[in-house]
Amino acid sequence: MAGEAAHGFDLFPIVGILAAGVIAVPIFKRIGLGSVLGYLAAGLVIGPFGLAVISEPETILHTAELGVVMFLFVIGLEMQPRRLWSLRKQIFGLGVLQVGTCAALMTGAGILMGLPPTVALIAGLGFVLTSTAIVFQVLEERGEISTPAGQKMVSILLLEDLAIVPLLALVAFIAPQGETVTLSQRLIDIAIAVGAVVALIVVGRFLLNPLFRILANVHARKVMTAAALLVVLGAALAMNMSGLSMAMGAFLAGVLLSESTFRHQLEADIEPFRGILLGLFFIAVGMSLDLGVIAQNYPFIILAVTVYMVVKFAGIYAVARLLRAGHGEALERSVLMAQGGEFAFVLFSAALGVGILDAEMNAILTTTVIVSMVVTPIAIIGMNRIMPRETQNLDGVEIADGLAGTVLMIGFGRFAQIVSQPLLAKGVDVTIIDNDVEMIEAAARFGFKIYYGDGTRPDILHAAGAASATAILVCIDRPADATLIVEHVKSEYPLAKLYVRAYDREHAVELVRRNVDYHIRETLESAFTFGYETLLALGVDEAEAAEILFEVRERDTARFELDIAGGLSEGAALLLGNIDRPRPTPSFTPRKRATALNPEAADILAEAQPAEGN
Repeated sequence: MAGEAAHGFDLFPIVGILAAGVIAVPIFKRIGLGSVLGYLAAGLVIGPFGLAVISEPETILHTAELGVVMFLFVIGLEMQPRRLWSLRKQIFGLGVLQVGTCAALMTGAGILMGLPPTVALIAGLGFVLTSTAIVFQVLEERGEISTPAGQKMVSILLLEDLAIVPLLALVAFIAPQGETVTLSQRLIDIAIAVGAVVALIVVGRFLLNPLFRILANVHARKVMTAAALLVVLGAALAMNMSGLSMAMGAFLAGVLLSESTFRHQLEADIEPFRGILLGLFFIAVGMSLDLGVIAQNYPFIILAVTVYMVVKFAGIYAVARLLRAGHGEALERSVLMAQGGEFAFVLFSAALGVGILDAEMNAILTTTVIVSMVVTPIAIIGMNRIMPRETQNLDGVEIADGLAGTVLMIGFGRFAQIVSQPLLAKGVDVTIIDNDVEMIEAAARFGFKIYYGDGTRPDILHAAGAASATAILVCIDRPADATLIVEHVKSEYPLAKLYVRAYDREHAVELVRRNVDYHIRETLESAFTFGYETLLALGVDEAEAAEILFEVRERDTARFELDIAGGLSEGAALLLGNIDRPRPTPSFTPRKRATALNPEAADILAEAQPAEGN
């Protein structure tokens, strides 16, 4: 039985794909060619015209498109509706202007190359749809998605993704007269598409948050991962069945969940699948490169790739400069977006289905787009070497040194709620995650935005922004989990300041040994103050009470240092603390009294008034 099962499922192609990616990508990144080109080269090597590990790359490509779908879902999670609304001018202004200009130029170029007008239009419209996967991958590797220049490219790509809907309608409209697509059928298709979008918005707005809340309350972590996949793939399927693109459905689902408290958890759950499938997509594109078609039509393909990329480059550059972008920004945008994209395959397939393109022309245009995608990483490398990226001149400009940066707070119980108040009062950008749904809902009633997430998971920390945080505050009350978070942060984000709530002395010793930047035992300061106030209530003089507290602090500090060094056991340290000693005559300055109550207050009080004599 086992042997039959093993022979019934062929692992060789899967192992071949994984091996190709694992070998090629590190090599290409090592020599500075980037991961995208590494995936493309790996696909070409194992494809039908290489080692023939895979004989039908089309089947792999259809599955691998889910990588693009999940990638756009993750991007959607970063695009809160208010942020998307703020980009409306760039999406429908810059985006429409660039797409319209480039489409017109490339249609004219196709006609000049000898293509029939209708074919030239489809070829130009297909090539104007930039590869979302390539551009986003490059922007993500550079960390530029959130920069102003990156946001403009994101806006254009969103417009191009939305444009696939009217472009598919246009294909049906200009189909040969022999086709039976009527105006009423087109109107029905449009109504179905609009209805699908509305239905997705309703589901996302009213059903998804309650679903994830139920799963979070029962702590069904693996089921939450399945639910995240269900949301992405379900939205993609709904859009696909309604005639829209799967990527658009996933993006819209991401936007609808971008304000959800489960946003970071969803991103972390999707990330492993997204990374693997997106790499598989690029490998499949490399495998789809038909060297036979290239051999038969290489003069035209070389001409088409060159003309389309040059014309698109010129159109993008002209639009960028017209809208007052700098030379460097315009050049970078033009190089990054000069290729055709994966949605061109969808458009060409639709044109083939209605008879606008024949099989040979479809193969030629598809190969042209694929070659342009292969050429793009090389063009980016050339641009970087010819024109190094500009660095800002800071002469005469004050550097914002010491200003508050971003803070990631893990846990939002009674301790963290107090800690957050001075940070928020100062206007510090604080991201808070917690895995207690009831706490999240209670905090929301008082105006706090808390995201659901398990801070002990490295992927959740990454999704919550630990890589860009100036300080990470671990405020949970479970010492084992807090220590685990410390290990992850120290390993992955060593430059972040790490402030940790210690449960007790033993936990505090463990944190010091792990070199956290700051820790405090959660009851230490309140207990000292409580004891001090009790002494005053019993009639002890204020100076003597402060002196006693000062001595207790010193003994506690000494015991703690011995514990760190491993010199005394906990019992011996406590015994040492209870030994009676002759108490010196109280001689207090405001600094010592403040230190007894709160060491950090000493400097402030000392500046406020001169020191008293003995």
